[in-house]
Amino acid sequence: MKEKLTVAKPFLRWAGGKSWLTKHIANFLPSKGFVKYHEPFVGGGSIYFHLHPNKAIISDLNEELIGTYLQVQNNIDQVIKELRQYENTEECYYQLRNTQVQSEVEKAARFIFLNQTSFNGIYRVNLKGEYNVPYGYRNKDFLDEANLTAASLVLQGRKIVHNDFHSSLKAVGKGDLVFIDPPYTVTHNNNGFIKYNKKLFDLESQIRLSEYIDEIKDRGAYYILTNADHHEIERIFHKEGDQIFRMNRASLIGGKNAIRGQYSELIITNSTL
Repeated sequence: MKEKLTVAKPFLRWAGGKSWLTKHIANFLPSKGFVKYHEPFVGGGSIYFHLHPNKAIISDLNEELIGTYLQVQNNIDQVIKELRQYENTEECYYQLRNTQVQSEVEKAARFIFLNQTSFNGIYRVNLKGEYNVPYGYRNKDFLDEANLTAASLVLQGRKIVHNDFHSSLKAVGKGDLVFIDPPYTVTHNNNGFIKYNKKLFDLESQIRLSEYIDEIKDRGAYYILTNADHHEIERIFHKEGDQIFRMNRASLIGGKNAIRGQYSELIITNSTL
């Protein structure tokens, strides 16, 4: 009897997440398949959870994020037990936001709770490294035990690493697929990303990322890059022979007075050749 595939959705909200891309990602996957999946900017992991690859390495430079993934992978019962103690109230939110918890399980539960109950799920810290996003007044239940348990199962046997994207290169081999979704540096259609991400990922980082892609290709691996639809980004990432696609998606970033609509993003890849 064929083993039933565990289905899990991302357990975190993530600014710039790629849930919108899941319905299209099959069009960009290598026709012959791939050996191992790599995601060096995992964020909320929409594509990872959608593909559910048998062999995978996911990583990110955000240490709190990776610590949370590790605890969901290895200590999900304890994380859920900790989350059950919280309440989706403004008082509980700010009390926990201002508390420095000690254990790795508590840190993971705190991260999930703040992410699920904050304003728009944005991850932002001040100059002291303190999370400073305001309370979100969300009605949705922050604790989905069934999905957290499923996510833990989908993460079993996969490698989860805290590092810079370039450090992930050493594990990339021939026939592997690297899905690359960096923080967006420049604006496209005035979506405001540059205000949020300019200190996290500047144009120099984008150029370094382009060189990283060159090294991926030299190893005989595939890549799929998503980025802002902007002439400077297209110039930086133009690769002879690779393909560039434009996809429209709905913007989900901003407050209730923000302008929301359809925005174009670039997908650049060598996987469809």
